[in-house]
Amino acid sequence: MACMANRVPFIGISRHRMLYDGEGVTTLAAVHGCPLSCRYCLNPQCQRENGKAYELTPEELVEKVIVDDLYFKATGGGITFGGGEPAIRSRFIEAFREISNPVWKINIETSLNVQTEHIERIVPFIHQFIIDVKDMNSVIYKNYTGIDNKLVKENLEYLAKIGLQEKCTIRVPMIADYNTEKDIEESKRILEQSGYRRFDVFEYDTTRNK
Repeated sequence: MACMANRVPFIGISRHRMLYDGEGVTTLAAVHGCPLSCRYCLNPQCQRENGKAYELTPEELVEKVIVDDLYFKATGGGITFGGGEPAIRSRFIEAFREISNPVWKINIETSLNVQTEHIERIVPFIHQFIIDVKDMNSVIYKNYTGIDNKLVKENLEYLAKIGLQEKCTIRVPMIADYNTEKDIEESKRILEQSGYRRFDVFEYDTTRNK
């Protein structure tokens, strides 16, 4: 059972989402905290102490999102954990799964730059991994995020080893001033060698977090 003391800070909860965060109607639960320092971060408040909207236990999160139970069941949707980096809150997500409606799908938007034990903990019940790898080139990655991508590569290898490539959508963005179309194609080539086939190629909004 979930522990009432297991409180996690969130930057926000967004309801009635479609197309971007998994199948059906989803609710995005965005956690506070991230190991990266990305130049064009979509949610820079996840790094700021005053960016916390509230702290919740797994039980309190269920109470907040259960209002859309009918939408989740009717459309095959559910909860997508984002952030910030939600994988660092793996015990919270595990506890939430234990007490939430088992019909709800649980998705995660992650950089995978976390210890593999976090991924191992949530693998049994994650419906879809939406993975922003930034760029597979270690130099480009570190220049953009401030840290290396060793853990990212290890976790991609782990997911491939247990055959979960079809559950993974890999985001390979064009990052202005950091990578090129050629770099993106090279990242895709590397990932395809491990069996990954589902890619989301897009361009970052460079007006954010300036």
